[in-house]
Amino acid sequence: MSSPSEILSALNWRYACKVFDPAQKIPAETWAALEASLVLTPSSFGLQPWKFLVIQDAALRESLVPHAWHQRQVSDASHLVVMAVPKVMDEAHIDANLMRMAEVRGGTPDALIGFRNMVVGFRNGMESKGELEQWAKLQAYIALGQFMMNAALLGVDTCPMEGFVPAKFDEILGLDVQGWTAAVLCPAGYRHADDRYASLPKVRFEASDVIEHR
Repeated sequence: MSSPSEILSALNWRYACKVFDPAQKIPAETWAALEASLVLTPSSFGLQPWKFLVIQDAALRESLVPHAWHQRQVSDASHLVVMAVPKVMDEAHIDANLMRMAEVRGGTPDALIGFRNMVVGFRNGMESKGELEQWAKLQAYIALGQFMMNAALLGVDTCPMEGFVPAKFDEILGLDVQGWTAAVLCPAGYRHADDRYASLPKVRFEASDVIEHR
């Protein structure tokens, strides 16, 4: 386990990398751990309403740059993670989750019928309010935070990105025809020596301004 000082050191070291060094690649073992951290992300009801596209094809990534406000992080980072969510999470996804739960923990999906009814009720309620996709996107941000924290602990730079055109990403990556949409991006790699943002002091409000004890 990391010590408190190690965690704070990693958080103070990390920043939203603006310029990645294209020549530096994340070692396979390190990347495998980061992929595992995505899989291990917690989610509401354990539903895991996401898909993580790891884009390394250079030409494909270059084609995405114009639709990410021409931000070069998309193409220059070692790896690009596109965190996608279903436009409509149907009951089949819930049933697949229950099957997996039974497989891992034992028992049968029939024994989880009460849980299924509760989750389906939640899903239907969110859909009726038109909030199902937004709920899934908020879940993806949990994965984003976990991924960035673990990357920092491993000395890997990241840059969370909302500055892109989801419809174009969906089209280029074939997400639209699969019923998915890109929620947020996270390039990962190593900072370039020319990135002036790496040495700038971190600007945060004082703890007393944002933390309240009661």
